[in-house]
Amino acid sequence: MTESAKSEKTVGKLLSNGGIIAISRGLYGDDLLRSVEAIVNGGVKAVEIAFEKGREHAAAGSIEMLKNRFEDEIAIGAGTVIDEERLKAAFNAGAEYIVSPNTDERIIVKTKELGLVSIPGAMTPTELIRAYDCGADIIKLFPAGALGPEYFKAVATPVKHIGIAAVGGITLSNLAAFKAAGACAFGISSSLFDPKLIKAGRFDELTANALAYTELAKG
Repeated sequence: MTESAKSEKTVGKLLSNGGIIAISRGLYGDDLLRSVEAIVNGGVKAVEIAFEKGREHAAAGSIEMLKNRFEDEIAIGAGTVIDEERLKAAFNAGAEYIVSPNTDERIIVKTKELGLVSIPGAMTPTELIRAYDCGADIIKLFPAGALGPEYFKAVATPVKHIGIAAVGGITLSNLAAFKAAGACAFGISSSLFDPKLIKAGRFDELTANALAYTELAKG
């Protein structure tokens, strides 16, 4: 399979089931594995492991663990990739897509050279178009929740040829509005990886939450 074909396959997985991307931050080991198993049972097909400062090695190990467990069942990527060191670690761990909070041409270009899907962050029309021109596959509008669906629609409408994901502050109460505004995917963190539910071992409730999000996103 060519690098282009692999990228297209990954994009397809990212956008399947309404495009829900579950973002994990600071969750590792068995808790992460059981949580991902729970949300996958709820229909989630994409998981992003954030590379937090000082925990890069743990993040890379988490990607490797999830790749071994799920293989091609879901799309597994790396988030908060803001430098080439994290990009290299994510690639070596088996990440399929690379997410950043900002638009950095160097990271976008290098990501595509490695045959991975590029999802940089942007907030303004200028940043969106620049990221697209640099080769980004999908662009995350961030922080979408703070900016609101009206802002998202105003920015997205003139550039309908660009796939834009809504990330940051997406909830069951506003997801439909962002979908109507043109969002092709949704990055969701604590609402899917609820720390209280995980600590209490209530993984069945994580599955129920995931199902609620995936059903709403598909609708």
